[in-house]
Amino acid sequence: MAMPIEDYALIGDMQTAALVCRDGTIEWLCLPRFDSPAVFAGLLGTEEHGFWRMSPAYGPGVGPRPADRRRYRGDSLVLESEWDTLRGTVRVIDFMPPRDGAPQLIRIVEGVSGRVPMRSELRTRFAYGRVMPWAHKVNGRTVAVAGPDSVWLDTSAHARIDSGTVTSDFTLSPGDRIAFTASWQPSHHQPPAMPEPGVSLEATEGFWHEWVEHCTYHGSYRDAVVRSLITLKALTYAPTGGIVAAPTTSLPECIGGVRNWDYRFTWLRDAAITLSSLLRTGYREEARAWREWLLRAVAGDPENLQIMYGIAGERELGENDLNWLPGYENSRPVRVGHGAAGQLQLDVYGEVTEALHVGREKGLSPHDHASTLQLKLIQWVEKHWDEPDEGIWEVRGPRRHFVHSKVMTWVAVDRTVKLIEAGDVDGPLERWKDLRETIHRDVCEKGYDKERNTFTQSYGSQELDASLLLIPQMGFLPPDDKRVIGTIEAIQRELGTEDGFVMRYPTAGEGLGVDGLEGDEGAFLACSFWLADDLAMIGRVDEARKLFEKLLSLRNDLGLLTEEWDPKAKRQVGNFPQAFSHVALCDTALRFDALPSRTAQA
Repeated sequence: MAMPIEDYALIGDMQTAALVCRDGTIEWLCLPRFDSPAVFAGLLGTEEHGFWRMSPAYGPGVGPRPADRRRYRGDSLVLESEWDTLRGTVRVIDFMPPRDGAPQLIRIVEGVSGRVPMRSELRTRFAYGRVMPWAHKVNGRTVAVAGPDSVWLDTSAHARIDSGTVTSDFTLSPGDRIAFTASWQPSHHQPPAMPEPGVSLEATEGFWHEWVEHCTYHGSYRDAVVRSLITLKALTYAPTGGIVAAPTTSLPECIGGVRNWDYRFTWLRDAAITLSSLLRTGYREEARAWREWLLRAVAGDPENLQIMYGIAGERELGENDLNWLPGYENSRPVRVGHGAAGQLQLDVYGEVTEALHVGREKGLSPHDHASTLQLKLIQWVEKHWDEPDEGIWEVRGPRRHFVHSKVMTWVAVDRTVKLIEAGDVDGPLERWKDLRETIHRDVCEKGYDKERNTFTQSYGSQELDASLLLIPQMGFLPPDDKRVIGTIEAIQRELGTEDGFVMRYPTAGEGLGVDGLEGDEGAFLACSFWLADDLAMIGRVDEARKLFEKLLSLRNDLGLLTEEWDPKAKRQVGNFPQAFSHVALCDTALRFDALPSRTAQA
């Protein structure tokens, strides 16, 4: 049975990622890409669906126990776990080298003290745990093959095969080191090259430490920000620059519920805000790669802009249920693909335009096609901004005139007006300035409840929505506007939890809510960071910092965040780790360090 989500660690090679549990079990890994079928899917099922455990040996009926200590090696994605046993101490080092050939997952086991019996159990199951491979030996190497896939295991330890599980038992003394490498290869290709685990470890640590040296953020929350940036880099698909929202699918937003989605795709919204954070912390190459990915994905068809694409720009993301998997803690369905790819979400036009705008502000070299794309997007917005849509939260109920969506169309037009005013492109300046004013007036007249002094989720509704917290951050209204302050206070009052965090919007429990779904969900972490931003912007800095510190305390011991926090069960829920949450963390930290000196320190 899977452990709490916060018990997992992330390792990856910027093309895929694995989740390593505190007890030394890898229960999630898709190969060769983030969005490929999993070869270890135990996270969403049982051990029969694939896992790889590396831990001190244990007896029948006992089971593995959590490591006594774990950490990342400095500013890297190399995980180190240690167990103290009655017989001594042992260390396991887990990592995935940045890819140069076959993808590799390397586990190096070191003896620290005493003599510790160890066991490796590798159970590969292809196609999300559905297919048992043929496991056999080839020239002293162990390989598991099924259809187009093969996973090769290389180790100096003796490996025996029993019912598709490869097991190695060995004992380590101080200074002993045994490496295990699992490499994926198309089954019709020649075997992958023999690994060099020690060389790969040194190169992997060097890669991450060198990458972190480019970070320009040196503020009060550097450790939290750097770990978040490393996580965002790990969620970037290196060959194309696409950024996945998370490396997992169907980790539930409510344990036992149906709000389980596949996040292994590139949302324009998530990627755009990730780009903004990377740019503001010194990472132009990643931003440039994302811009190139965007231009390829949208191609010459901006009128059919999708809200998300595959990591290489794929458009077909059909949604299916994997009915042989019981789901994380019996949370069904387990979904692959995403039906929201065909939705209309007007806000993405604003997010993409804002990302391009920030890129220019931060010195990203001009790109003629990017400017042309922006003009074409605004031409489309000009014709369609006043239509209802599914909104930022991808509701599966009826379309509405969501206030946040309208605000973001205003952002799209505003940033384009500024682009024209700067002389970078030619366009109908006066007409679009009029359009900007028209959208602004429409939102203020139809999306604002005068009696309650708050903007609402959609035109004519009584519900609130945490996305309204972005109104001052996007410059739609100044922070000291009474309507902004009223909205912030209303969201605290009506969407706040006892811990001071924020729900995205009201859910309906057993009925169908505005999102067309049953059940509830946890507090949305990105929205809670937005609240901290807004509180700082309106001068309530102490309150904002207190909330930010409380949000930081929700990270697991390795500094990782999921999408949501269950305020009742006091645990992380949703896909993990979540780019949106880590971007919001970075943005809030940057905002605090930009405050005037008299309020910048706690």
